[in-house]
Amino acid sequence: MSNIKIAGIGAYLPSLVVTNDKISEFVETNNEWIIERTGIRERRISEGEDTSDIAFESSKIALERAGLKAEDIDLIIVATVSPDAFIPSVACIIQSKLKADRAACFDINVACSGFLYGLEIAKSMMKSMNYKNALVVGAEVLSKVMDWSDRGTCILFGDGGGAAVLKQEEDGSQGIIKSYLRANGAKGESLTIGGADFNTPFTKEGKIKERIIKMNGREVFKFATTVIVEAVNEILKDTDFSLDEIKYIVPHQANYRIIKSAAGKLGLDEEKFYLNLDRVGNTSAGSVPIVLNEMYEKNLINKGDKIILVAFGGGLTYASTLIEW
Repeated sequence: MSNIKIAGIGAYLPSLVVTNDKISEFVETNNEWIIERTGIRERRISEGEDTSDIAFESSKIALERAGLKAEDIDLIIVATVSPDAFIPSVACIIQSKLKADRAACFDINVACSGFLYGLEIAKSMMKSMNYKNALVVGAEVLSKVMDWSDRGTCILFGDGGGAAVLKQEEDGSQGIIKSYLRANGAKGESLTIGGADFNTPFTKEGKIKERIIKMNGREVFKFATTVIVEAVNEILKDTDFSLDEIKYIVPHQANYRIIKSAAGKLGLDEEKFYLNLDRVGNTSAGSVPIVLNEMYEKNLINKGDKIILVAFGGGLTYASTLIEW
């Protein structure tokens, strides 16, 4: 039986580094306050690069590391909540830039859980449609949907993205072993970005939706600390693996206090959770692939290692993925 494996990983971050001190120049906060509450020290912010640019740069690296050409790709899935436009999709834009002309393309909107949802969708489509190679991307330019006067959100988010090339192979490691995907739409208003304006000649009065991130931080914190534990425990059910056999848990990089709380509830050392949020911040769908790329470049993950990816975000959604590298 064939397995679906991550054959190449890549990431791209804008060059502009915005520190906590810089943010404190235009919103009432300070470096110590932000670090204490989030663990974040700095983040990257785009100076004009759009989401497709970040997705494109990430994808080029992933393709090169996978030893594939763009024309080898059968499927492109981009997870994002900050696309260049409603139409065309970011996936179609990067298909054109890469010249991956034979690939099916679409975007998914699952916020910070998007990359994990994308992995499972790609895996399922590769199996059902006999695709050999797929490209899954998580990329965001959240700075363009940010209220830079809102201390509760502007300190958290950054821009960036990552990409993974998936291959269908007959032997070797198990690759993507299992996914666990869930949502709680009843809590959706806890984290929103306004959409299209409801304003037509047929309505009595227009309803304007602000296209900025709004978040109830307390509700999201409670949700996240609960569902991380659920997602990690559930992903190991009906498998032959225990938590002791997992080398790393790779969490969505949202807030250090969330991860610390979840680690405590799981009875795990924090060192088992790989973090880079202090330098990158919360990049939503870009978060997990950015971390995977950093771990790959530091030689922290090797063939045969078992890792769990876990994420949570707007929707509200959450997910976990069990991988043998």
